[in-house]
Amino acid sequence: MERYRTRRLHGALLALTTAGALLLTGCSAGDSGSYAEDSSKGGGKGFPAPAYSGGQGDRRERAEGEGEDSREFAPEPDYLSTFALDVDTASYGYARRSLADGRLPDPSTVRPEEFVNSFRQDYDRPDGNGFTVTVDGARTAREDWSLVRVGLATRPASDPGERPPAALTFVIDISGSMAEPGRLDLAKDSLGVMTDRLRDDDSVAIVTFSDEAERVLPMTRLDGNRDEIHDAIDSLEPTDSTNLGAGMETGYETAEDGLREGATNRVVLVSDALANTGDTDADTILERIASERREHGITLFGVGVGSDYGDALMERLADKGDGHTTYVSSEDEAREVFCEELPKNIDLTARDAKAQVAFDETTVSEFRLIGYDNRQVADEDFRDDSVDGGEVGPGHTVTALYAVHTRPGTEGHLATATVRWLDPDSRAPHEKSGQLETGSLEDSVRSAPPRFQVTATAAYFADALRRGDDRWSSLPAAPSLRDLEEHAEELAGETEDGEVRELAEAIGRAGGLMD
Repeated sequence: MERYRTRRLHGALLALTTAGALLLTGCSAGDSGSYAEDSSKGGGKGFPAPAYSGGQGDRRERAEGEGEDSREFAPEPDYLSTFALDVDTASYGYARRSLADGRLPDPSTVRPEEFVNSFRQDYDRPDGNGFTVTVDGARTAREDWSLVRVGLATRPASDPGERPPAALTFVIDISGSMAEPGRLDLAKDSLGVMTDRLRDDDSVAIVTFSDEAERVLPMTRLDGNRDEIHDAIDSLEPTDSTNLGAGMETGYETAEDGLREGATNRVVLVSDALANTGDTDADTILERIASERREHGITLFGVGVGSDYGDALMERLADKGDGHTTYVSSEDEAREVFCEELPKNIDLTARDAKAQVAFDETTVSEFRLIGYDNRQVADEDFRDDSVDGGEVGPGHTVTALYAVHTRPGTEGHLATATVRWLDPDSRAPHEKSGQLETGSLEDSVRSAPPRFQVTATAAYFADALRRGDDRWSSLPAAPSLRDLEEHAEELAGETEDGEVRELAEAIGRAGGLMD
C-alpha cells in the first residue's frame, strides 16, 4: 500500500468530486475561525456530502508549475482524505520495547497514527454518544508548510455500573515462546486482577492454543464463579508451538456459543502473534474473524506481548475484527490494559466511524495524511454505511495529523473535517464537522498549545524511525532527534505527564542507536 501519499489539488475538474465531499462541523471556539454543526443523515448508500461552496473555479494554472518535492500524486481532482477511525497504540508500545532492548524497530512496524494516539489530548468532549471535532494547526519552519491536526473525542467513560454487561472470550497463546518473562506471566497476573474487578453480570470464557486449541472455560458468569475462573487462569502454562488459526477458530466458536443479547460480545486475543503451526495463512484467519463480526457482532481486542512480536498480523486481525490493538511489556502496562482499558472499551459510543477532510483548493496545493496507511477509505464510500469504519468507546480521542502546503499569499478557508458514525444501539447515522481558516494557524509549532506540540513531537519521532525507507517521504521541517528529545523533555515538564517523559526517553534511546 502506498505510504505518506501527497496529493496535488486541481480545481478545473472539481465538479467530478462533489459526490465525495462533505458537510462540516466545528470545534474551535470564538476567534479561531471555526464553527460547529451536528446533523443526522439518511443512510443512503454512498450518498454524497455537499462540497465546500467557496472558490470552486478553475485553479489549474495555479497548481501547475509548483514545487515537485512530492513523491506521488493522486489522480486529479482530489482534495479529499477519507479514513476509518483507529485507536490502536501497539506500534508505539512495541517501538518503545525494541528501543529499551537496544535495537531500532523495523520501519514497517512504525505507524505514526499509533504514536500520535498514544498520548492524551485536551479536546472538548460531547455529553452523549458520538464525537466532538477539533481542527487546529501551526506553521512549520519550512515555507508554506503547516501541520494541521484533526481531533475527535468521545464522551468520558461512565461509571462501570452504567455500561452494558460484557461477554469476554479470552484466547490466550500458551506456546513455548510465551514462556519468556513479560508474556504469559503478565497476562495471568492481569487477568486475575481483572476477574476481581468485573461485574457479577459479566461473563468470561477462556480458550488456549499452542499446537492445538482447547476450551479451558466455557462462557461463565462472574457471579458466584470467580474461584472457578481464577483456577482456570492459574492453570495456564506454556507448552509447544503456535497454532493461531486453531486458537481463533475455537475462540470465536466459544464466543458464539456464549453469545449474550444486550451484552458487549468480544474476543480478547493475548499473543505474540508468531503463528508457526497449523493454518498460518493470515487471509484464512481473517475470513473467519470478518464472518463472525458480520453475523454476530463479535469484535476483537488484540493484546500483543513479547520482544519478538507479529505486529503486522495482529494489526490485520484487529482491523478485520472491528477492534483495536495494544502492546504491553511491563506489569504496570498489563494491568492498565486489562483492568482499565478493557473494561472501558466494553462500552461503545460509535460504530463504523469514518472521517473525511476536505481541503480548499483555493488555499491548499498539497497535503498528506500522516499514517493511517491501512485505514484508507475510498472518498465516495464516506457515506456508505456498509463500508467498515472503526469502533470507538468512551474516553477515547482520535487524532489525525496532516502536512499541508498552502498557496503563497492566500487566505481564508483551509479545511473542513467531518466524522460520520452509527449510533451503537439504533445504528442511525450521525455527523459532526469542524473547519479551519488560514488565519487560525499558529505562527509556529512551538507557539501552539502543549498538547498540539506533543502530537507533533510523536509524529516527528515516528517519521525519524521510518527515515531511510523509500516508501515514506519526510515530514516538513523535521528536527534532529537531539532537538526533538529536548523539546519532549520540556513538554514533559510543562504538561507534568509521565507518558511524555517516557517519549523523551525513547527518543533519546533512538538517537543513541542512530548516531
